[in-house]
Parts: sequence; C-alpha cells; structure tokens
Amino acid sequence: MKIVVVSRSSIAPLIGLFLVFSASLALAENRLNNVRVHAGPQQTRVVLDTTEVPDFRLETLTGPDRLVIDLRNTEPARGLEHPSLDGLVVSRIRSAVRPRGTYRVVLDLTRAVERNVFSLPPVADYGHRLVIDLDAPAAVVRQRNLAPRPAGERDVVVAIDAGHGGEDPGAVGDGGVYEKGVVLAISRKVAAILEDRAGYRVAMVRDGDYYVGLRTRIEIARERERADLFVSIHADAFRLASVSGASVYALSTAGATSESARWLADRENQSDLIGGVGDVSLASHSEDVQEAILELSMDQTLVHSLEVGAIVLEALGRVTKVRKKQVEQAGFVVLKSPDVPSILIETGYLSNPAEARRLRTDAYQTKIARAIADGLDRYVRTHPPPDSLIAALVDAEPVRHVIRRGETMSGIAAQYRVSVNAIQSANRVDADRIRAGDVLLIPRIGPGG
Repeated sequence: MKIVVVSRSSIAPLIGLFLVFSASLALAENRLNNVRVHAGPQQTRVVLDTTEVPDFRLETLTGPDRLVIDLRNTEPARGLEHPSLDGLVVSRIRSAVRPRGTYRVVLDLTRAVERNVFSLPPVADYGHRLVIDLDAPAAVVRQRNLAPRPAGERDVVVAIDAGHGGEDPGAVGDGGVYEKGVVLAISRKVAAILEDRAGYRVAMVRDGDYYVGLRTRIEIARERERADLFVSIHADAFRLASVSGASVYALSTAGATSESARWLADRENQSDLIGGVGDVSLASHSEDVQEAILELSMDQTLVHSLEVGAIVLEALGRVTKVRKKQVEQAGFVVLKSPDVPSILIETGYLSNPAEARRLRTDAYQTKIARAIADGLDRYVRTHPPPDSLIAALVDAEPVRHVIRRGETMSGIAAQYRVSVNAIQSANRVDADRIRAGDVLLIPRIGPGG
C-alpha cells in the first residue's frame, strides 16, 4: 500500500480553491440557459435567457470596442453554447466564470454602438430575459429621402408586414413549424410578384428573423416608406384544432365582429410583450384622447381597408378555403394607421395539422402569395393614386363593354362619350354587325380627345 504524505503548506491552496468554488456555487441563485442573437436592419438584439430576474452590471470598453455584462449570482447551464453571428455589429461572444458567483459575457463589437438594455418578465413560452439592443449610429435608419418622380410616374408603394419575428415566434404548428418563418416566406413571395409588375415598389417591414414593435411597423409604412397600402400577413392558431381557412381583417374601432376576431386581436396585440419593446409604456395618460382623434380621422381609410380586404378575400377564395365570406374587424394595433388602408391576412391556422402541413410547402405558399398579390393589384387598378404610373397605365387601357340586347353602336358611343368611328376602329367591326353578348373595347379619350 502506497501512502502519499501531503504537507500542510501544499494543501492550503487546494482548500482555498475549494472554498472559492463552493462559495461560487452557493451564490449561484440564477442560471443562464441560452444566448440568442437577432440581427435586423436597424439594430442587433442579444438576448440572455435566465431562470430568475437577472442581476447584472454592464460596462462599455474601447480599444477594441466591447460590451461586458456581469451576471451576478449566476452560473451557466451545462453545455451552454454561443450562437453563430453575422459580424455586422457583434463579431464574437465570449464568456467565463468570475469570482463570487459572477458569470461574465463579453460582446466583441465591430464598431461603437448605442445600447438599450432592459429585462423582460416571463411571457408565453419565454422565461426571464435580459435584452441588449445595439444600434450602430451610422446605420440608424431615418426617413427615406425619396427622389420625386414626374407626375404620373411614381410607383404605388405596398408595405408588407410579415407578422411576429425574433423573440416572438407567433403560433407554433404541428411538427414545430413557426408562424414567423411561414409568413416571412409568403411575404417575400408577394413582394416578388408585385415588384415584377410595372408601377409597384414593395417595402418589407420585416425582412429577417427580428422583432419590430407593432406601432413601429405602422411608422415604417407611413413615415419611412410613404406606403399607399399596408398588408400584415399571419398564420395564426386557435384553441380548436378543427378551425381552418384563410381570413381577412380590417380595423374595428367599436369592437370585434366575432369571438375569433377578438381572440386573434388580443393575441397579436400582445406581441410587443413577447417580442420586447424595452421601456416603451403601453399605457399613456393621453391614450384615450389619442384614440378618439385617431378614430375620427380613420373613417375614410377604413372604407378603403374594407374594400381592399374584400377583394383579397375573394382572390384567396379561388385558391383555398376561407373561414368567412366577409372581411372581419377587430382592434388590431398594427392596423391603426389613420391614412393608409390596412388589412391583416390570416393565411391559415397552424393549429390545424393539415393546414400546417400545407403552409410549410413552397407550392402552397406560392399559391397563397399569388392570390394576395392579384387581389392587391386589382384594388390598386380600381383606385390608382392619380400621380402614379399605374393610374397612367389604367387610363390608357380600353374599357371592355359587353353588349346587351337592344343596344346600338351609336348608343354605346354616346354612353362613353367617344365616336362610333373610334369604337369601330378599335374593334375592326361595322356598326351593323354587333350582337348581344359580344365584347367591345371602348378606347379612352384623353383630355384633348
């Protein structure tokens, strides 16, 4: 038997190390479960998931630029890994256990940043979170200075808002499909279809996996992009798995038109709590006054919202099942733009297993996207902004007139205030050869015609 003799002087450092380690464990009342990064066009968000309310200290250092976050009384979860990075703002994430139960996370930065740090309480599927929003001053997006185009040539701007994103996954469907991913894919397809047509410019409110506050979505559409239309695309869930079909919603200032509309609006309006909007207060003392003024200014906008919604719903009904044959209304925050016709489209319900499987496929997403784009295009061509290229194109198109029994060429010419010769020339027909059911192209006559 081999006996190892350890001197008092050699064991003392080991005892000290053991005591420090034990104290560290005793102080660790919190645990860091995950580190996540969402990179958006305006900011990069770093999220630290903790089991309890984070107790932290931050320090910004230069040479090189970095942000140090010390989490007090915190230990890392076993196997904790750092996420991959795009390197736009954060180039690397490092971490280490520090004395007295502190766990340090270091964000190596590519440049100096403005920071906004706040903690969020548990909500939905999330626990406690420490959120660090990093804005690069040079990259802050301000109102776009769009160069004016000659009258009759400007594009119609359609703002497409892919719901949820980043911290807010939206509904989670059968097989783990996330709403935020499905609707971003559909939104991109709608954008591509519209931009392939003359006279459109599409503004993507969200074009990546990051969260945008509900009222910020409105601001982006109205103030930055000067949108003519706002379309928010979703694929939600309902408490009954049997519910399926597409739906279209417009704003209601007097309450929801159905229980499901009210339920969905409540879910969507909580997105800011899930996605995290920092210290923004959702309860302002002047909110009632602001809402009253808002409602008065929205009457005409709501009329157009209901009309574009009805046209899009009809287009969707040609390619998929729709839940209701009319546009429903509810108090969605994201639809509260006072001067931009706005609709919210539920492309289907991820809580329905069959519909969730369809919504995951590229073919079905394309079919839905094309129906949405066709509906929007039909509305715009019916109500084109007077100074737009589409208005000029529509004015140049002939009107299609279906001849009714008893009508004459001269009567039709008088109805449209054009000459008989103009109609005959456009259709290459004689006046005595028209009959009921035929279609005549009626040429438009400009101001000098």
